[in-house]
Amino acid sequence: MPANTASALRLAFFWFGIQAIWGALLGISLQARCAQIAGSHAIILYGEIATSGAIVAACVQLLVGPWSDRRRAAGSRRLEFYVAGALLGAAALIWFYAADGAASLLCAYAAVQAGLNVAIGPYQAAIPDAVEPSRTGYASGWMAGFQSGGNAAGALLATAVGNPLLLAATLGALLLLGCAVTSTALRGWTLQSVSVVPMRLSRAFAILFASRVALFAGLYTLLGYLFFYVLDYVARDASKARVVDGIFVLGFTLAGAAGAAIAAKPSDRYDRRNVASVGGAVVVVALALFVAGRTPIVAVPAILLAGLGWGVFLAADWALACRIIPAHAAAGAMAVWNLGVIVPQIIAPLLTTVVLARFDMLGTSGPAAAFALAGLEMLLGIWLLRRLPAASLRE
Repeated sequence: MPANTASALRLAFFWFGIQAIWGALLGISLQARCAQIAGSHAIILYGEIATSGAIVAACVQLLVGPWSDRRRAAGSRRLEFYVAGALLGAAALIWFYAADGAASLLCAYAAVQAGLNVAIGPYQAAIPDAVEPSRTGYASGWMAGFQSGGNAAGALLATAVGNPLLLAATLGALLLLGCAVTSTALRGWTLQSVSVVPMRLSRAFAILFASRVALFAGLYTLLGYLFFYVLDYVARDASKARVVDGIFVLGFTLAGAAGAAIAAKPSDRYDRRNVASVGGAVVVVALALFVAGRTPIVAVPAILLAGLGWGVFLAADWALACRIIPAHAAAGAMAVWNLGVIVPQIIAPLLTTVVLARFDMLGTSGPAAAFALAGLEMLLGIWLLRRLPAASLRE
């Protein structure tokens, strides 16, 4: 049981490896690979691949979550899902970085999404599986810390490692090492009694879920088109853009960690809807700076401000979820909740591509227009948060 730092660290280590891959792919490598393969049509290819991969992720989560619950009820520790997901994910990374065509890149990215999502749903049930209720906050804190650390490590690796196969091998090694450390630790722990709590789709849950989808759509539009913004307005060279984009994503991640730390106590003391709304509003201001400025001088403070605001939102978002979702939600319920992150990965690139094509903005004006759309998505999410009934959040 995670009664101390060492055991909590072992439980969370797999999350570090998973998040390192997302930190490398979602903000840097996927966009850079699209630029290598599609050239001036990269923004269109990115939209197609990102949307397809997210659809695969959603389907896998919904299939694997209930399956792992049945395995858990039969005595499994769900470790078979960890191992299968890690092995498939590591192999798919090699394919992704070696792909030499649009179709191959699309299939490779879908394989990465499939592999990681085989593991993610069952793994997110590790805390209710293995940790006593009185210690879940401590274990969750380590998971959150390793998420930020993994994202930062992935962004740094994607920026600093120039050899694509070496990058794939390094990310795959982190994933497999994390799987091994966490799986070994869980083998020796006594599991909690099985208690599958059904997900109740209350009005409060529906509103919170919708707001989460809108806000995360804004996030994925920002991160998804940041590389193209940097290429058009900051670096103006594909190789330099990859490095600058990596630095920006790293800055966003670190600023997000700071924002989450700042918002931790206010999320307990004040109305969490207000804290989350303030965080979202800060991101909207940052997006407005991006759209209006379009220069390196404006872009640097804008990305840091966006990260800070997003960190504030995340701290309150998780606190809101803890009031509405059952505390011991099993993997099946987690799969439904995770759709609040996966659905925006489908919506963001698809909607952005449609809007940019409709208004003939797939050229150099595209990234700025995408950021304007991200601001509207964020504003919709904030508006929905304000509709959340106060009665559902009372202690």
